[in-house]
Amino acid sequence: MFIAMNRFQVKKGAETAFETVWATRESYLGSMPGFVEFHLLKGPEAEDHTLYSSHTTWVDKAAFEAWTRSDQFRRAHARADNSTGESLYLGHPKFEGFEVIQSERKAAAA
Repeated sequence: MFIAMNRFQVKKGAETAFETVWATRESYLGSMPGFVEFHLLKGPEAEDHTLYSSHTTWVDKAAFEAWTRSDQFRRAHARADNSTGESLYLGHPKFEGFEVIQSERKAAAA
């Protein structure tokens, strides 16, 4: 398994616009071989931003890398900011990729 995460520092007051961009986007993830699941996470608030992270799980790193080279990836990221043109972020998103070494799941978990 491979987990790909992007961390976003969203400007204070831009949280709703940021969440709307994600809620209304065409993700194309479901059509990609090796895609397992996606989560958009909202984290702690700082004085000037709120931390968010996008989190995708893939069967392996090769499946994730194929996604990043795909037409679906380009289409999904064509509208990465809001329609007003003003950036929602403090700086660029920070990518972090992880190969899963160990997992544990409760048998009755959804």
